Parts: sequence; C-alpha cells; structure tokens
Amino acid sequence: MDRRPSSPTSPPAPFESGRIWSSAGGAPWRQPSASSGPRSAPWAALVAAASSCPCSTSSSASTPSMIMGASASSVWYNIRVAHPTKEVPIIDYNLALLFQPMLMLGITIGVALSVVFPYWLITVLIIILFVGTSSRSFFKGILMWKEETLLKKEIEKRQQQARRAKCGEEVLLDADYTPLPSEQERSSLDILRSNISWKGILVLLTVWFSFLVLQILKTNVAVCSPTYWVINILQLPVAISVFAWEACKLYRESKERRMAGNWECVCEASIEWSVLQLLFCALCGILGGTVGGLLGSGGGFILGPLLLEIGVIPQVASATATFVMLFSSSLSVVEFYFLKRFPIPYALYLMSVSLMAGFWGQFLVRKLVVLLKRASIIVFILSSVIFASALTMGVVGIEKSIHMINNHEYMGFLSFCTE
Repeated sequence: MDRRPSSPTSPPAPFESGRIWSSAGGAPWRQPSASSGPRSAPWAALVAAASSCPCSTSSSASTPSMIMGASASSVWYNIRVAHPTKEVPIIDYNLALLFQPMLMLGITIGVALSVVFPYWLITVLIIILFVGTSSRSFFKGILMWKEETLLKKEIEKRQQQARRAKCGEEVLLDADYTPLPSEQERSSLDILRSNISWKGILVLLTVWFSFLVLQILKTNVAVCSPTYWVINILQLPVAISVFAWEACKLYRESKERRMAGNWECVCEASIEWSVLQLLFCALCGILGGTVGGLLGSGGGFILGPLLLEIGVIPQVASATATFVMLFSSSLSVVEFYFLKRFPIPYALYLMSVSLMAGFWGQFLVRKLVVLLKRASIIVFILSSVIFASALTMGVVGIEKSIHMINNHEYMGFLSFCTE
C-alpha cells in the first residue's frame, strides 16, 4: 500500500488526499492511501475546515502564505517602532542568528517525523506541548503584571514626591524600583535606520538561500536514495556552522564582560551565556522547528515563549520571533512557486488579508500596551492564542481519530521509505 507522498511533479490533488508541506521546507507530509482515509496534519485540518474556497485544492500553500503575510506586516511595523527602554534595534539580530539555523534544521526533522508518526500521536504531542507552553507563558505574564504594578506604584510615589517638592516639602528618594528613563524624541527615519542591521540580515539571507537550494534539489531526487540522504545531511553543516559562529560570539563577549566586572547583557536575553545555556537554546530551536514541521505552522509558537523564558522583554520577543518566522515562511512560499503548486490569486488574497490583520494587530496591541503601561498584555495574548490552538486541535483531532476508529483505519506508525 502506498503511503508515501506523491511526486512533486504530480498535479495538485484535493486537500483531503493531497500532500501537506512544511512551512519552511519542500519536504512533504504523508500522502494518505485511498483505503486509509484522510491523514493530514492537525494544523492543516484546521486550515481545511476554515477554508471553503475552490482553491483549496492547493490549500497546502495557504498556511505559509498567511504566515508570511502576517510576519511581513509585523516586521514592517516593528522596524518603525523604537525600542521601549534602550537605543538599540527592537529586533535582536544576535538571537535571530542563534535560533534561525536550528529552527530550519528542526523543521526538516519535523517533516520526517510527520511521515512516520500516526495522526493521533501528532495531535497528542502537540496538545501537550501547547498546553505546557501556554501555561508557562501565562504564569510568566502574571509575574510581569505584578512587577509592572510595583513599578507603577513607585512612579506614582515619585510623582507625588515631586509635587510636594514644589510646595517646599522634603523629598525622599529611597526606592527599590527605578522608573524607566524618558524616551527621547527621534524621527521615524532615525528609528528605521537604528532597527536595521545589514550584517545580520545578510547572514540570515545566506542561511535562507542555502536551505532553499538544498530543498529544491531534494524535490528532484527519489525519496531515500543516496542523493536524497546526502542533500539532507548537507543541511547540518549549514545550520551548525552559523549557530556555532553566533554562539561563540555570545559566549566570548559575555565572558569578557564578566571578567571586566561589566554585568550588562550582551543581547536582549538577561541570562549569562554559558555552554549549557547555548546548548539549551539549540535544543529548543530544534524543538520549535520540529513542531513547525509537524504542523506546517512555523516555529513561532515555541520561539516566542522561549525568548520570554530567557529574559527578553515582550516587545522585543514578539519582534524577533516574527522576524525569524518571516524567513521560514517565505522559504516555503518560494519553493511552492518553483514547484508550480502555488495558486497565485488565492495565495495573494490570503497574504493581503494576513498583511492587514498582522499590521492592525500589532498597531492595536502596541496602543494597548502604551495605554495600560503594561507589556505583559503581549504575554497574555500569546498564551491565550497558544491555548486556544491546543483546544481547537484537540477537538478536531479527537473527532478525526474517532472517525478513523469507526472506519477501522490504520493508526500505527508508517515507514519513511515505504513505496
């Protein structure tokens, strides 16, 4: 029985029997057989349920198109926004260079696992991961909310002391919490220039182009052939070399500052870059990419909470995560175009809707943060979206699993190289 994906040159098939591609690679999801029923990934099932357009015959391209549109608008908005506390880019290019290679490597692993793992197992693993991630982010948001409350009280206290000072009263300045420095007025052009690092973008584009070439080459060779495995293995030196270069840079700069008695962080993460911390970040990057490969949704659901976990403030975490997701989703879109499986009118429509949604979402959230003076709002929104996704995928996954059980469909592990 053929459970392998169809050939890249085959014409698009309906969604329920068509292959599903990862949001950062040309490697396909499994192709269900006629007797085994639909075996699409949980995330793709949600996309199919939400889409009744006739263009759904190529709906495997819809997910990366929407992610790319939302990420592009978010990045465009973010590079025109100043850093909330420092005169540095709001996108942390050091962290982007650290995580992007491992993220793309993990996506390749996730795509391979999606071929082998049964539908129900993917659903269970993703629900467990998303519930854990959203819970962790929610409690992180609560801690940030409490810290912001103390900070707001301290600011109000200092304002009252300042008003008393005008009346000749004595002012006492002995607070544990220091309010943020007032932001200097800068032009939009100055903010835009300060948020763009051409060196970091060039390195990221080099990694992006390298993976693009390898993925395109892989689509033109037989699955599990020697050439196929050689091309897959070539992704390792590309990803590891860039990660090692950035990791050594962070480790060296962090060590030099500690020896000089300077405890200022070398990047937005408020952790000391030890070997264990760097290995932890590499593991989490691969994990995030694996989830993106399993779902076809990019690694943003993992990267955002991870950046918060290592001490990155919400505004920078959001900007950096969407910046990295732009590269992974755009890689998939370009591959679809080269494979002639890209429904341009439908994809452009979805991309334009996502562009508007991403821009206005960023705009409204930023306004809400400024109005309430609480960046923890971003964390609560992130955790809510992840938790809602877990619930939705749980409902869809249970329904489809029950359907497969009633129809006595095969629900075990598949062979990666079965023809």
